[in-house]
Amino acid sequence: MANLQRLAIAPCQIHQGNVYLTAEQQHYLGRVLRLQAGEQFIVMDGEKNWWLAKLITSISKANELAAVLEQEISIQNELPIELTLISALPKGNNFDEVVRQSTELGVTQILPVISSRTLLKPSQQKWQRWQKIAREAAEQSERQIVPTIRETLEYSAALSLFQNQILSDHNNYNKYICVARNQQTHLLETLLANQPSESIIIATGPEGGWTNAEIEMAIATGFQAVSLGQRILRAVTAPVVALSLITATLE
Repeated sequence: MANLQRLAIAPCQIHQGNVYLTAEQQHYLGRVLRLQAGEQFIVMDGEKNWWLAKLITSISKANELAAVLEQEISIQNELPIELTLISALPKGNNFDEVVRQSTELGVTQILPVISSRTLLKPSQQKWQRWQKIAREAAEQSERQIVPTIRETLEYSAALSLFQNQILSDHNNYNKYICVARNQQTHLLETLLANQPSESIIIATGPEGGWTNAEIEMAIATGFQAVSLGQRILRAVTAPVVALSLITATLE
């Protein structure tokens, strides 16, 4: 079963044991992967459910593909907490990699923000692309869920969401903002010293880092300023380092 292809779908595509595939999914399974009717693959609904499925020819249209669920698969690959990344948008298409690598590392949701030093203001097409990247990365890394990519917000608006607990179902959570060129406690030391929580929110900055005003705003909202080490990390590297440290302490 380890060699079977995985496909992330929306829960609404499943009805009474049948899987209704989109045109894109049919093309991927039939033309890209060259699966034939009768062959098996794994279906993931992005809500922690996996099934062994069999590809079939659609009953209604002979030239279309569908699938039937054959067996539910029990698997546990998720972190024991909810993990949210607040990430200031980097230049160009670099946020694609932030989404991909964060998904592989176990993030639950990603909130892109526009900070004082952000140069990119993404379009709706960018957001749709990030959703697609998260779905593909979830398939590749055998995630049980597909992370939610929130709509881009201004930095202050993003902080207010967590101040009012709008984007978290848990009351017991820790909030960290990663800063450079400051004598802050290292994130790893902080994680090991703190009591386990139900949720962690981690914020990483843009090229040039957060401004002092942004750091102070986060601290006033309940975030703890932490360091990722003595070196200056790129905006696409900092999320990977921060999430890796969190994952390592949890697993």
